[in-house]
Amino acid sequence: MDAVIFDLDGVLVDSERMWDEVRRSVVAAHGGTWRPEATRAQQGMSTPEWARYLVETLGAQLSPDEIATTVIDEMASRYAGGPPVIDGAPEVVREIARRHPVAIASSSPPVLIHAFLTACDLTSLVPVAVSSEEVAAGKPAPDVYLRAATLLEIAPEKCAAVEDSTNGLRAALAAGMTVYGVPNPHFPPDPAVLAEVTVLPSLAGLPAAIQGGQ
Repeated sequence: MDAVIFDLDGVLVDSERMWDEVRRSVVAAHGGTWRPEATRAQQGMSTPEWARYLVETLGAQLSPDEIATTVIDEMASRYAGGPPVIDGAPEVVREIARRHPVAIASSSPPVLIHAFLTACDLTSLVPVAVSSEEVAAGKPAPDVYLRAATLLEIAPEKCAAVEDSTNGLRAALAAGMTVYGVPNPHFPPDPAVLAEVTVLPSLAGLPAAIQGGQ
């Protein structure tokens, strides 16, 4: 592999439950109704996509722009006290960055990606950070991964991707990358999708796996 591209939510920060809690509360506060499938459906969606979903599918009585602002402002407020960084994640990024260019390809908005990079002092080590807000479609479409590879100036098939969710894994596979799955314990990915990737029990095993795959 010539580069490693990390997802953010669920891989580097333990934020999937936080996103779920905030979206649920905003939908309830504005007249919508949560559905059992809503959490998994939104994993990987870009901001415009999940904002439309909350309004058009779950019935929240706000415009998509209003609900996106409300949710992201609440997430940013929670991040202000420090992002919920997964133990050891910054150290893994630093170790990988000693050998390979690294990037982030995330469904989070740029403000939250940069909050993580700043809090963990990783900005200089991660030259490329792409939000799905900046591409045509969120995960499981491959757009955000392909954009990250383009900005790194490295062919997608020479990149490794690190993901935790079904839609994220599908996006990285669709981009033609070598995919490492670190399954989210709170929202386990589809076993059929996991069967297509290299599964790691934790992010700590990534550096050795990358080295072994050279």
